[in-house]
Amino acid sequence: MQEASFSGLRFIIGLIAFYYIMKFLARIFLPVLVKKAVENASENFQRQQQQYQQYNQGNTWQNTNNNKDEIIINTANAKNPRETKKVGEYVDYEEID
Repeated sequence: MQEASFSGLRFIIGLIAFYYIMKFLARIFLPVLVKKAVENASENFQRQQQQYQQYNQGNTWQNTNNNKDEIIINTANAKNPRETKKVGEYVDYEEID
């Protein structure tokens, strides 16, 4: 019985030690990891913005040089008007005395 209680106490002490070690390491390494993630997200965003601007500049240049008399309206991205909610029929009630 003494061996079982000692191993259980040893496990609990090990678990508490593991918790505090992980907490200490997280304070050291977590800010560095978050900073790297933010930098990567920022670089991806800037890269996408540059690609979008280059794509739009390429399309604008081609449309203005080739079709000077023609105006093209792209309706694929136009917003569709929202439909009103259909609740149901209106019923007029009369009081019966």
